[in-house]
Amino acid sequence: MKTRHNTGFMVLDELAERFHAGPARGYRRSAVAKMEIDGREVLLLKPLTYMNRSGAAVKELLSKKNLPPERVIIVHDDIDMDTGRLKVRPGGSSGGHRGIESIIVETGRDDFIRVKIGVGRDPFLDPEKYVLQKFKKDEGPLMKEAIETAADAVVCIIMEGIEKAMNRFNKKI
Repeated sequence: MKTRHNTGFMVLDELAERFHAGPARGYRRSAVAKMEIDGREVLLLKPLTYMNRSGAAVKELLSKKNLPPERVIIVHDDIDMDTGRLKVRPGGSSGGHRGIESIIVETGRDDFIRVKIGVGRDPFLDPEKYVLQKFKKDEGPLMKEAIETAADAVVCIIMEGIEKAMNRFNKKI
């Protein structure tokens, strides 16, 4: 389902297509696909938990693969940013995003990298209902570009580091 809350999954789908990810393997709380970017193994994790309980899936994978949280890049929607806007952050608070809060609580860390994609906000709708809506037709081209750009940001983080990615992708519109 292509709702505002699935924006992060759409970016993972874009990366999987670009880099010919293998089929997703099911874990208890997630589906994980493997791919390579310039010889580096990259795991794409899609939590299968309730939307605001992503932390359990992230913690499970970190434990299974013995990975530190600072090696994680979380791609997610942000209702406090204009639709299509992108921001790369090195860590910090959840900003009210319950999925991010779940990851912080489960891993005990907040220093994982985030790629945030603005999905806008409707002041007349409850945020939980708003994020479950599909994008409006006129938002389609903007979101397609945002998803492609967010995938570019993930690749930049992996290849060149967080600082270069922030400098390149955190531009004012």
